[in-house]
Amino acid sequence: MGNDADRYRRFLNGDDNELVMIIDAYYQGLSLYLNSIVKNICEAEEIMQETFVKLAVKKPKFNGKSSFKTWLYAIARNTALNYLRERSRYAENSIDEAFQLSDETDIEQQYLIEERKIQLHTAMKKLNPEYAQVLYLKYFEDFDTDSIAKIMKKSKRQVGDLTYRAKNALKNELERTGFIYEKL
Repeated sequence: MGNDADRYRRFLNGDDNELVMIIDAYYQGLSLYLNSIVKNICEAEEIMQETFVKLAVKKPKFNGKSSFKTWLYAIARNTALNYLRERSRYAENSIDEAFQLSDETDIEQQYLIEERKIQLHTAMKKLNPEYAQVLYLKYFEDFDTDSIAKIMKKSKRQVGDLTYRAKNALKNELERTGFIYEKL
């Protein structure tokens, strides 16, 4: 926009209201663009503000080789990349590294998964031994129906029926104990 380039030149010549008009014109779009880089809208707004502070304080020269918008977004992008570099220098995840946890590891989630496994094994111990055996072979050892039939010395039809009854018995036992399950 040639109009914004003219506004910037007038700002450089001492008219502070022109910078306010530039900020109003680009505030929202620049914030959203920066959010696509840093993936955090609060940080994006801070970087956007820092970009406008650079314009106000350092007053970089606009040479007109590109549009004003392109030039402004390039300054904002460089500010965001500098921010990301600086942020990576400080070990925000130093606590995770100290405990050797990956970013994707959630301690609470792990705990809940382990608790569910304990509840599941406790409920399986209360089942008919054949039910527990068929469920264990199918879901913990990943045996197919043919293999389970050979191991348990039953027909495939019997294994299918046994699996169905075992799943229902396990479901009833888990519901009785208040277990919350996603899929069974």
